[in-house]
Amino acid sequence: MKTVYINGIVLDGTETMEPRKGLAIVTEGETITAIEPLQSEYQEAQIVDLKGQYIMPGLINLHVHLPANGKPKKKQSDPKKLVRLMTSNSFLRKIMFNMCAGYAKTQLMSGVTTIRTVGGVEDVDTQIRDAICAGKLEGPRILAGNMAISVPGGHMAGSLAYEATSSQQARDYVRQIAKDKPDLIKLMITGGVLDAKVKGEPGELKMSPEIIKAACEEAHALGLQVAAHVESPQGVQVALENGVDTIEHGAMPTAEIIQLFKDRKACQVATLSPALPYALFDRTVSHVSEMEQYNGKVVFDGIVECAKACLASGVPVGLGTDTGCPYITHYDMWREVNYFHKFCGVSNQFALYTATKRNAELVGIDKETGSIEVGKCADFIVTEKNPLEDLKALRNIRMVVARGKRIENPRVKKMPEVEQALDQFL
Repeated sequence: MKTVYINGIVLDGTETMEPRKGLAIVTEGETITAIEPLQSEYQEAQIVDLKGQYIMPGLINLHVHLPANGKPKKKQSDPKKLVRLMTSNSFLRKIMFNMCAGYAKTQLMSGVTTIRTVGGVEDVDTQIRDAICAGKLEGPRILAGNMAISVPGGHMAGSLAYEATSSQQARDYVRQIAKDKPDLIKLMITGGVLDAKVKGEPGELKMSPEIIKAACEEAHALGLQVAAHVESPQGVQVALENGVDTIEHGAMPTAEIIQLFKDRKACQVATLSPALPYALFDRTVSHVSEMEQYNGKVVFDGIVECAKACLASGVPVGLGTDTGCPYITHYDMWREVNYFHKFCGVSNQFALYTATKRNAELVGIDKETGSIEVGKCADFIVTEKNPLEDLKALRNIRMVVARGKRIENPRVKKMPEVEQALDQFL
């Protein structure tokens, strides 16, 4: 059916976007077929009157873990034990699948029309991706990473990541993961804040250069990009030297690191959301140790400074939430966009462009989505207020359109304690 969106103020997602009035966006099925001055009449079309609200591309979240919801805990759980339990029989596997599918739908209902998963349980992410594509589930477009590759003692080893002990085993794991047709391969190259045993040394290098190189070579031979969890300067340098395409998170950069980004045509996917609670919360709220808070601040500052240096040098930067970490929910991509503006000093316009068209470009789907252009997919969100004036407008989504399917007044169930804790950092 032809659908015509009228009386909306269009923000097209491009870097120089400005509000445009008096346009009609015409879609047929999943595709935008025209963006034109409003006509007096449209034959055999469904008219959607936006009544002066703002219409823009759906948000794109480049860093998601579907198995967790971000609910804060007073004590760390054992992810290995939990994954073993949830994969121990078909009944629990089904529960896990439904849980992850529900979280994917939450992303959609919050205005995120595309997610990129970077570490999940077995092949659940590709199963959900395929079910959504087949119309069996409601959810966003998914670029799926499935299981990641780590090393013994490495980040998420034995839970969301296989443990490679040699270059050959890393190659074998890449081929094993590739059998389920993922969209990327994820490596866990350094530790994270909670993996650190020493104050001031988060992001300890865990994966050897040889294993990184072998995994990247195998992935690239299969036509797959490689994303890498990295939270230290040493880790960033080793990752880029050995073939990684996207640095997830980042760290305090050097001139040599920036040059490596350029030489490799790599990019940073900044994730300010997960480090913020560790770095900036009062510890009576975050329930982390003094060492963890200190290390969290090192990581947070490193991600921010990496993004600033990359942008200043022409190295592209994308955005993702790292949903699943404590206080990082499946409905808060809008906060990541806001943090990018606040802590990295970019304009509201550039932040929104990054979360839409730029993110699409970085993962190779910009011909399909990311901006409001003829021929692209009808992936829209509608807000009452103008996010170019205040990005908090993205908090309240009035409509989501995903692949042409319209959802009026989408709703998500929120966690009051998370809202209260995070709102002071807007």
